[in-house]
Amino acid sequence: MRSLEGQIEKHTPVIVGVGTEFPLDSANNGRLNCIELFAGCGAMAVGLKNAGFHHLALAEFNTAACKTLRMNYQDVQGTHSPLVLEADVRTIDWSGYRGVDLVAGGPPCQPFSNGGRGAGADDARDMWPEAIRAVREMQPRAFLFENVKGLLRPAFSAYLSHILRRLGQGGFENSPNVSRYRVTLVKVNAADYGAPQKRERVLVVGIRVDCDSLSPFPAKTHSEHQLLVDKWMTGEYWHHHGLPRPNADKIPRAAYTKLRKMMEAAEPPNEAAWLTCRDAFRGLGAPSFDAVVSGHEPRGAGKQYEGHTGSLIDEPAKTLKAGVHGVPGGENMLVDLDGTSRHFTAREASRLQGLPDTFELPGTWSQAMRQLGNAVPVQLAAVAGRWIVSALR
Repeated sequence: MRSLEGQIEKHTPVIVGVGTEFPLDSANNGRLNCIELFAGCGAMAVGLKNAGFHHLALAEFNTAACKTLRMNYQDVQGTHSPLVLEADVRTIDWSGYRGVDLVAGGPPCQPFSNGGRGAGADDARDMWPEAIRAVREMQPRAFLFENVKGLLRPAFSAYLSHILRRLGQGGFENSPNVSRYRVTLVKVNAADYGAPQKRERVLVVGIRVDCDSLSPFPAKTHSEHQLLVDKWMTGEYWHHHGLPRPNADKIPRAAYTKLRKMMEAAEPPNEAAWLTCRDAFRGLGAPSFDAVVSGHEPRGAGKQYEGHTGSLIDEPAKTLKAGVHGVPGGENMLVDLDGTSRHFTAREASRLQGLPDTFELPGTWSQAMRQLGNAVPVQLAAVAGRWIVSALR
């Protein structure tokens, strides 16, 4: 395995002076400033903005994603728009943003994904060293990094411990007895926080020691149990969508088993129901070349086979994915009640990630789906952002 230090020292930043140094008490000016790495199409940025953060810069390597960022941020926010840095993060000098309130981003997940090669630190796409360098150079009041749950696999335990230790030391290696950040690792499912998508992720969050401590991560607001109740006990789900309630013999075996266990536990859920694809697409209408909103053109039928079965319309979507060699269809396909399937439109996928219909995705369907497959659900980013704000305020 390549050493973390070796990866950091391999690349010398060449973009310098991109920002203005911030006083360490920058929160006193009434707004919380943010720098985001690996920004993708900007879904995490939307969630963090909803939580109260103002982005100063968004760094992204992919040209198509940078076009999306400019269209949705620079073209509509005028003089208050963030700087879009279309560059390899390894070439950016972050020292000009020292003291910023938050550094955020999602380092590429392919090195740790269950569907990838699992090379971890030996994968050339591993950018955790760059996340660490950004923290070292900016010394922010807080940081928020997101990754796949595969990061928690036993094969990566030593590397993950190394990452957390370096982040806790503020990115420095030669100060083993100095703790600059309180670091918290949280495993979450976006569906539990209002995203209409089952997307399990790991959040790595740090708060500088001179700030307040983080409270426990917010309790989930949505649950599968309540969805089961609404569908198969009260029928509220079907009534809400103006659909006839299915007969009792239509209850899936797995749902029936879960309902029995829930009733035996005598602990009714206190959360709202998980949101489904049907919930997310409500009011959107069928895909059409004459659709009122952009990106809702039909994509044709999707082929189903083992391991490639799509997302059921009355369940949260499977995790959207972005393939290295094209967009995988199984996770980006909708299956209706009659068993027919079709690919999600770009607008439907945007809704599954929590993006508003005003959010534009220029370029081809494949480009849009790659960006959306790598995105952080807006709802999850907002919950994490507000959690961090509670400590910074």
